[in-house]
Amino acid sequence: MNGILVVDKPKGYTSRDIVNLVSKKFNTKKVGHTGTLDPIATGVLVIPIGNALKVSELLTSEKKEYIARVILGYETDMLDITGTIIKKNKPKVTKQEIIEVLKQFIGIQKQQVPMYSAVKINGKKLYEYARSNIKVTPPTKTIEVYSLTLVDEPIAVDNTIEFSIKCEVSKGTYIRSLIRDIGYKLGTYGTMKELKRIKQGIFTINDAYSLEDIQKDHYKLITIKESLPNIKVTVLDNNTLKKVKNGQVLDSFFEEEMSLLVNKEGKEIAIYKQIPGNKVKPYKMIEV
Repeated sequence: MNGILVVDKPKGYTSRDIVNLVSKKFNTKKVGHTGTLDPIATGVLVIPIGNALKVSELLTSEKKEYIARVILGYETDMLDITGTIIKKNKPKVTKQEIIEVLKQFIGIQKQQVPMYSAVKINGKKLYEYARSNIKVTPPTKTIEVYSLTLVDEPIAVDNTIEFSIKCEVSKGTYIRSLIRDIGYKLGTYGTMKELKRIKQGIFTINDAYSLEDIQKDHYKLITIKESLPNIKVTVLDNNTLKKVKNGQVLDSFFEEEMSLLVNKEGKEIAIYKQIPGNKVKPYKMIEV
């Protein structure tokens, strides 16, 4: 079984839970995912199965799009509503102020990762430090926000303000951290109430199947070729096919920087890339 399954992850499940369920369903250990969703989050989770695992790196690098529910007025240790409140005040912001602040986050920037995350310092995950009450400074990473907009009217709820945002971001962006930083810019604190991933690369929420669908065999696997529309496909003749299967460096036979090589039946064999000297070499071996 080879291909990509797009799952609409329900709330309460870890990404690993979904991988385990898919692994059991398809009776294979060759299952992974291309971008963690926390238990509180829902939506698009891309699951490569079998040989599709070999192109996970290419799928992981794609942009991601989310809709998130924001609460202004307090911050928790986990930066979402599952955590303990550590800071709070009564926010006094207008809709226009929110819109203007969101615009300031468009572009390349440094983001401090949450303490409750799997990022490692000295071989130990940050959340392990947090749970042991050991103070460390979370690292910063470079991220890019491509778009960030307000999608509904802010409403007052007790001593807080709630609204939803829609954003498209680069790999590795923490929406919890983005909401925290939006709160700071508005002179208050921000916490994530809900999060739904609606798109990753070419995969949208409309492509995603529920766990119930999958259990009822109501799903369609996406091929490696379909999942990489920006990489040109090259059909191999029998002679070149043998050399490619052996992973040989060859004289260049395609113009693009990279090409997905398939046999005459359309089966994905490898991805090759250009190297100096007008040669091409394996980037990913898919079928050997």
